[in-house]
Amino acid sequence: MKNNDRFMKIVSIPTPLYESLLGQYFVGQTELITLKKGRNAWGSLSNPKYSNVDLFVNAFTITNYSKQPILAEIWFNAIPPGDSMISKNVTPTNTAIYPPPNPDVKIEFAELVEGHPYKGVNAFKRIVPPQSTLVSDEDGKFIFPSGESFVIFLVTQDNECIEAEIAFGWFEKMKKYH
Repeated sequence: MKNNDRFMKIVSIPTPLYESLLGQYFVGQTELITLKKGRNAWGSLSNPKYSNVDLFVNAFTITNYSKQPILAEIWFNAIPPGDSMISKNVTPTNTAIYPPPNPDVKIEFAELVEGHPYKGVNAFKRIVPPQSTLVSDEDGKFIFPSGESFVIFLVTQDNECIEAEIAFGWFEKMKKYH
């Protein structure tokens, strides 16, 4: 009996890689969005009402191009103010799959909006320092079924216009019905 015969090799891969191999992992970002005092901006991962998938938020980044800090409010299932646009800056992370998979979840965003989100829960806040990118790895622990959303709402006290971008990494899994 060889020494190697007593050992079993086990390979572990990170969840994002696994989901990417399956064609279920996506990344994308908002357009450049503008905010100033009293006129806010936001970006969200919005899971459509009849998508039949669960959304797993894996990571998000907020890039602040200004010389002033931005307050980022993270909301679960809020209804943010303003008319939203849908980002076209979205791609599957596994580009070897043909045809490429399309996400059910949408990145929505709005800029220079008045007011604040309503309903939902302001789960936590982060300060984004000037001329920097805040990175948050969530490992898929924020889970949203059909009809729910993950919103990042940006606020500043500066009267000057501030430009920012919000990016997301997420995976989607078909709902299993019992």
